[in-house]
Amino acid sequence: MNDQTILKASNIHKSFVKKNDEKLEILKGVSLEVIRGKISVIIGASGAGKSTLLHILSGLDIPDKGEVNINTTNLFSLTDDKLSKFRNKHIGFVFQFHHLLPEFDAIENVALPVMISGESSKISFARAEELLEIVGLKDRGNHKPSELSGGEQQRVAVARALANNPDIIFADEPTGNLDSINSDSLHQLFVELRNRLGLTFLIVTHNPKLMDLGDTVFEMKDGQILINREMNPPVTGLPLMS
Repeated sequence: MNDQTILKASNIHKSFVKKNDEKLEILKGVSLEVIRGKISVIIGASGAGKSTLLHILSGLDIPDKGEVNINTTNLFSLTDDKLSKFRNKHIGFVFQFHHLLPEFDAIENVALPVMISGESSKISFARAEELLEIVGLKDRGNHKPSELSGGEQQRVAVARALANNPDIIFADEPTGNLDSINSDSLHQLFVELRNRLGLTFLIVTHNPKLMDLGDTVFEMKDGQILINREMNPPVTGLPLMS
C-alpha cells in the first residue's frame, strides 16, 4: 500500500448456504483500493453484494477468502478482541437507520464510543459537544433521538461515527431513510467533512445525487466490481482535532 491508499481489499470471497444446502456466492473475488481524503461510492442493483462487501471491509463480517488492510493492519489477522478495539479506534460506521440508543440524548450517544475507548467522561463529553457543533446540532445535544427529526438523528449518527477520529468512515445507504431535503443536506455534510477535515468515506448508495458527489465510483454486479471510475481530483483538508 502506498501513502495515499488507506484501504486495500484483495480477492474477497463470501458465500452463504441456503436452506436447501445450496451454496450462494455473494462476493466473487472483489479487489479495490480506497484513497485517503476521498469520497468513494459503491453502487449496483439490489443483491449485487454491496452491503456484504461494506461489512467485510469494515470488519463487521469475515470473508471466506481474501484480505483487507486498513493502513498497515490486516483486519483478519487480528483476534476478535483486537478487531473490536481496532474498529472502535480507527473505523466509523453510519447505517441506514441511525441505531442511536433511545434512552440517551445526542451528547451521550456521541460520547459513548470515546468512553469505550478509555477516555474520561470530561474528555468524552467535550469531544461530543465539538462534533455536534461540526454537524450543525450545537443546540440539540440534550435532546433524545425521539425528540429529533430523521435528518437530525442521522447527523448525530455521523457525529458518533467521527467520535474517535477514525481513519475511514463507512456508510451503508445513509440517506435511504430520509426525504430529499434531508438527503441533500446530509450529502453536503459529507462533502464539507471531506473538504474541511480531509476525511475518507466509503459509501454504499442507490442515491444518484450522492453518487455524483463521489470522487471514485465502484460499480458492482453479481458479486464483482465491474467499473472503477475516478470522478473528481483528490481533495485534501485539515486533520480532525482530537
